[in-house]
Amino acid sequence: MQRMFWSSLAIALLMSPATYGQSLGDTARENRDKREAEEAAGTAPKVITNKDLPKDPNANPDSPGTKPGAGTPASSASDGSAEQRSADQRSVQQRLAEQRAGDQWKRQILAQKNRMVNLQARIDQLYASIQSAGGSVQYESPVNRYQARQLQRVAQLQQQLDEQKWKLDQMQEAAQRAGMHSAVYDP
Repeated sequence: MQRMFWSSLAIALLMSPATYGQSLGDTARENRDKREAEEAAGTAPKVITNKDLPKDPNANPDSPGTKPGAGTPASSASDGSAEQRSADQRSVQQRLAEQRAGDQWKRQILAQKNRMVNLQARIDQLYASIQSAGGSVQYESPVNRYQARQLQRVAQLQQQLDEQKWKLDQMQEAAQRAGMHSAVYDP
């Protein structure tokens, strides 16, 4: 019974006029008629292209070339203000570039310091793992092979830590030579 219901519903839907879509030709004719009606009414939308937009959004809409009396002293003053705006814009861009460079130096130095802190934490953890029953760290003579391996690993990590310290010093000197503020190279 249920199967028959579903099949009759499918046939009814297929035969209904609601399933037939509007043809592409009908849609195009409707759009053309609508456009012709707008043009006849004089309400055609204005199309703005890149040519209609100013090249510099901060520029004065009254450019010196469009002012009457372009050769007058007033126009040379506006030329000077345009040069001033250009110089101001260059200085702002230069400050932003310097700030980005400073932020990059600071990120690199902080990442290097983080590597050093992680190495030091691993060294401390290894030292804690090789403490003897008396509570002292076996520096001179390890008691067993495990402690000997741990001390060897500590020595390797200490060498890596020394290299990382040297890299940090080099980075800080380079940042200082680049003219960075002490807050950048010694955060």
